[in-house]
Amino acid sequence: MAAAQIYNMLMDYPGNVTVKIDGIAASAASVIAMAGTKVLVSPVSMMMIHNPATIAFGDTAEMQKAISMLDEVKESIINAYEIKTGLSRAKLSRLMDAETWMDAHSAVELGFADDIMRRQDEESSEADADFKGAAPTLFSRAAVTNSLMDKLAAKCRIQRNPDVTERSVDSLMERLNLIKQHI
Repeated sequence: MAAAQIYNMLMDYPGNVTVKIDGIAASAASVIAMAGTKVLVSPVSMMMIHNPATIAFGDTAEMQKAISMLDEVKESIINAYEIKTGLSRAKLSRLMDAETWMDAHSAVELGFADDIMRRQDEESSEADADFKGAAPTLFSRAAVTNSLMDKLAAKCRIQRNPDVTERSVDSLMERLNLIKQHI
């Protein structure tokens, strides 16, 4: 559910969102990546999609409820993949059934990513041409992280400590885990 909330917050952002996959975007991370206006993958990164899973306990009725829930979760995940890739729901379902791992080229070919990242010097010459005469826009990673955490905390009704300044992805993940515990 946390992945769905992050996906929705990124989709609600009025500007462009560039997702850069520099390692592995597997499972829920692949769903979050689909919210990017532009998804870039490192030449050595991987993406993996699979069917949702759960642990269930109980009688036949409880097992049927778990199966029904997993079917609905799969359909919601397919919604995100379909919007980004344009692939058919049947094709996406088969890819998820197979637990599909994609290298950078496969991710681009299937539409899960838009392009493969290049060396900084190759990108800078293009960026220089694009921004000639324009002032560059700077942002603070901490400000972006704090904004995201404020929105997550508000949705989950968790009191946020304003004295804490997030400076790394690790602290973001710690905060997300705290939020998951309260969901």
